[in-house]
Amino acid sequence: MEDNAGKILSAGGGGKELTMEKDEATPSGEEYEVEAVVDYVKDESGKEWYQVKWKGYPTDQNTWEPKDNLTGCNKRIKKFHKHLKIEKLNRKQYKRKRQRSEEHLEMSKKFAKLESLVDHELMPLDFAAKRALAKRSLQKWEDDMNMTSKPKKEAKIIVENDVDAEGPPQDFTYIIDYKAVGELEIPKDPLVGCECEDCYEDGGPQCCPKNSGSHNPYHKNGRVKVPPGTPIYECNKRCRCGPRCPNRVVQRGRRFKVSVFRTNNGCGWGVKTLQDIKKNSFVMEYVGEVISNEEAERRGRVYDANGRTYLFDLDYNDGDCPFTVDAGRYGNVSHFVNHSCDPNLVVYGVWIDTLDPRLPRIALFACRDIAAGEELTFDYQMTGEINSSDSAAPKLQPIKCMCGTEECRGFLF
Repeated sequence: MEDNAGKILSAGGGGKELTMEKDEATPSGEEYEVEAVVDYVKDESGKEWYQVKWKGYPTDQNTWEPKDNLTGCNKRIKKFHKHLKIEKLNRKQYKRKRQRSEEHLEMSKKFAKLESLVDHELMPLDFAAKRALAKRSLQKWEDDMNMTSKPKKEAKIIVENDVDAEGPPQDFTYIIDYKAVGELEIPKDPLVGCECEDCYEDGGPQCCPKNSGSHNPYHKNGRVKVPPGTPIYECNKRCRCGPRCPNRVVQRGRRFKVSVFRTNNGCGWGVKTLQDIKKNSFVMEYVGEVISNEEAERRGRVYDANGRTYLFDLDYNDGDCPFTVDAGRYGNVSHFVNHSCDPNLVVYGVWIDTLDPRLPRIALFACRDIAAGEELTFDYQMTGEINSSDSAAPKLQPIKCMCGTEECRGFLF
């Protein structure tokens, strides 16, 4: 059993020899007790030495003792090494904290120096940081839009901004179908459907277009063959024909890859195709919130103040326009399609699962061949496109047109 008192007896010579029994005596009869182990070294030969503080003696009487002489002080030696380890760890932590403090101080000095620079010197650094932040947020926005488009298996959307540090629009939610507002309900359960097995080959008077008093709107390759202003009735969920029916085009969704890109002419965001598009091909739908005419008037005044518009009247029936599509806060890629007085897209009214004549879908088709990389545009006035009559009333005060085409009218409205 170890002696907790740590008494040692004089052995003569340079050191004092520790014994196991505190009442054991040396020939001289002089007894010493260890108060603490205060230091430790290892000599060149590897021998360990401990500096010992003796109980009842001042510190200038401390002596160095070889470990062999301290056989009765194992607990004190272990305690010393434990404290020594903690002390070394604390020194390292202190050194690390001091180093971090110095680094923080140095960074603070650098930032203070940067803040003291004139605006034109600070701008490049600020712009680069904003561009980097915008790039990350635009990538996430791109991923979110493509994820939302998955149910319709639509073609991929790319987001590009090589012009400025603008990020995604802050108050915009990407959707792929109409969003009814308020008490409005959009019926999606048609009462009738055709019994055709092949609507292109043997579509008779009971096929959806003819049954609705219209004409077969598409060629077999899915390109539209009726002029703008002609209503299009596609086969619906009650029809016998399958998903490959030539009369199912708009409902299949967008099939061309597009890029939402930042324009360099001051028009903000725009949309360009990444693939060649043939004339009369379906390109995209125009979707958004379906609102009442009264709500459209209220929102129109807000858009007027900001010099922009996203309102699209569903005015197919003469003198009857109870609903408007607003793509301002909710919409798909068509939200970013810019106006042109010489557009490459034209508008058609399409009915699929909703046969209410007041609620057509708005489909944009190519009115000429469009090359990959070309910006997609349509005429915001839409005169004679959904309806052959000019029944739409403008929602905004005159807005300057920036399309830059030879046919430019000077104003959007």
